[in-house]
Amino acid sequence: MEKASFGLGKRAYALMIAVAAALGGLLFGYDTSVISGAILFVRQQFHLTPVETEVAVSIVLAGAALGAAFAGSFGDRYGRRPVLIVNAVLFGVFAVLTGMANGLPLFLAARFVVGIAVGIASMLTPLYIAELAPPKIRGALVTLNQLAIVTGIVVAYYVDYLFSASSNWRAMFISALVPSVILLIALIFLPESPRWLVIRRREDEAFRILNRVESSQDVHRHLQELKMVTEVDRLRFRDLFGGRFRKPLIIGVGLAIFTQITGVNAIIYYTPTILQMAGFKSASSAILATVLVGGVNLMMTIVALFLLDRVGRRPLLLLGVGGMLVSLTCLGYLFGAAHVSRAAILSVVLVYLACFAIGLGPVFWLLISEIYPTTIRGQAMSVASVTVWIFDLVVSMTFLSLIGALGAKFSFWIYAAACVAAFVFAFRLVPETKGRTLEEIEASWGGKALPPLTETGSL
Repeated sequence: MEKASFGLGKRAYALMIAVAAALGGLLFGYDTSVISGAILFVRQQFHLTPVETEVAVSIVLAGAALGAAFAGSFGDRYGRRPVLIVNAVLFGVFAVLTGMANGLPLFLAARFVVGIAVGIASMLTPLYIAELAPPKIRGALVTLNQLAIVTGIVVAYYVDYLFSASSNWRAMFISALVPSVILLIALIFLPESPRWLVIRRREDEAFRILNRVESSQDVHRHLQELKMVTEVDRLRFRDLFGGRFRKPLIIGVGLAIFTQITGVNAIIYYTPTILQMAGFKSASSAILATVLVGGVNLMMTIVALFLLDRVGRRPLLLLGVGGMLVSLTCLGYLFGAAHVSRAAILSVVLVYLACFAIGLGPVFWLLISEIYPTTIRGQAMSVASVTVWIFDLVVSMTFLSLIGALGAKFSFWIYAAACVAAFVFAFRLVPETKGRTLEEIEASWGGKALPPLTETGSL
């Protein structure tokens, strides 16, 4: 049984680690999306102007950029697990403070710190899972984090709907305390990343952990590969910007930019607002339709989870971006029509998010956890993650202004044009990483080649 795959018990243990760690992804999704419904009531409570509304929505993204900036360095220095434990505390404490805010300044400050926690989770969670996952199912296990993000989005939409009738926006935010506590308890019992332990020359501990998720033969081989690569690539942060690791840096940063400028978070954060523009009259009906949007996003992420290790990263990325291009083109046309069809606009939004959920959404976070060198993987992921949050901030803070200046039609066509550039970029530069160890991927950028894997297995 163990030889056929890497053991049912070993596979179950790897899955358990990924599911528990992915609770950080759930909080990432919840805390970035809960604002979409809550802002309808926060705006009334604090009498916000359009600019103040954009800041209230976007402040969490500014915090996320800061959190992602130092998370990689802290993760490389102190270990992945300790930083994630502290982060779970930040999630819980400042979710409560957000809900208790009695004015805009406190609300913004609390949301900013929640954003720091989101930024840390956004890059350390997939990194941690990737460094523990067996190669043949790494795509599925890392994508569990994306699934958790989307689940958090759906839960946030549903919680918004539950409390919308009573206009209780405070409960919408405080509800994040529950998964924060569960995550904190889970992290206490999870192991440290074996690859971080090898970097710290704690090979015996790394062996014990890897031996619980892989066969003994593969553990010995992968540890040998890892020690060889880390001895060759004793890198500093500046080494990312030259030589053989420049290409993976360009790929990560480029995909990070395209993940945002193709408009996904403008649509996710402002879904109720977009649907009200399309003719959904009440806040509750717009939020309820948003739950449907989140449900489609969730289902397609599950589909992606089972396809990434079978079809591959690159085909799904290209298919998804192509579908987003068509959807945004249609969405712009519908908003420019004489009579706006609510059903048609909702349907196109669903198709757009389905394409994102099967392609660019999961593939970006998976690839940046795979393509960087082991000794500075955390810092390298920080560069891509900070880029995501900076451009997320720019898009979310300019969306309403863009709509006001150009109208919905041309705004969505601008996002469609970005999809064209994203498709060309992915087609020309993004490699396939399916079924390869992290060390094989690292060696592929130049240097000594590693022997191919012989193991088999699937989720």
